[in-house]
Parts: sequence; structure tokens; C-alpha cells
Amino acid sequence: MEKKHTEQVTEFLESMKRIDKFKKLKQENSSNNSFSVKLNVSSYNELNLMVSSLLKASIILLNDDARSQATFSFNEADNNVMTLLEIALQLLPEEEMELLDDLHKIHLQSATIHANE
Repeated sequence: MEKKHTEQVTEFLESMKRIDKFKKLKQENSSNNSFSVKLNVSSYNELNLMVSSLLKASIILLNDDARSQATFSFNEADNNVMTLLEIALQLLPEEEMELLDDLHKIHLQSATIHANE
């Protein structure tokens, strides 16, 4: 049974070599554990608006006083939160989650094998 588990893990690792599923994080420097994440923007203005929305939404969400003294409308605050959500969607590692599903299947098969021993 252990041999079958080892074969499954080996097969999985071989498939990892053939199919690059780690696409979200790009290594910045091979000498340390620093990675970058791509964030799509159409212009410097959009990037500026995203960062501004992040800051404004954070202030509003963290400080009740800031909410009452906000110099912008709550409709704008809703837009800021929408921007936060759009950024979060771009940062989700979808392909890496598929890899976790594959690893989870191997784990479940291994647990079943060990339970039957």
C-alpha cells in the first residue's frame, strides 16, 4: 500500500514538472523568498484611483469618526469597496487552488489506504 502511495506522489510530482500550475507568484530574486503578483491596470490614472480607493475604504472601515467626517459621499465609499473587491479577485490564485484540489485527492486516497491497512 505504501508503494502505491509513493507512486501517486511521484506521478503527481512528475505532472507538476510538465504543467506549470504555480502562475500567480513570480519569483523576484532566486536568492531569497521574494515574489511579485501581477495586477492589471489600464493606466497610471487607474492605478492611482485603485490606491486611493484602498486608502479611503480602509479609513472608512476602520474609523467611525472618519465616516461621519468624510469629505466624499458614501456612494464614492461604495465605489472604493468595489475597487477593493476587484483587486482581491485579481489576486486570487485560481490555478494554485486546482493544485490544492489535486493534493487533497492524494491525501484522501492515502487516508483511505491507511484506514484499510
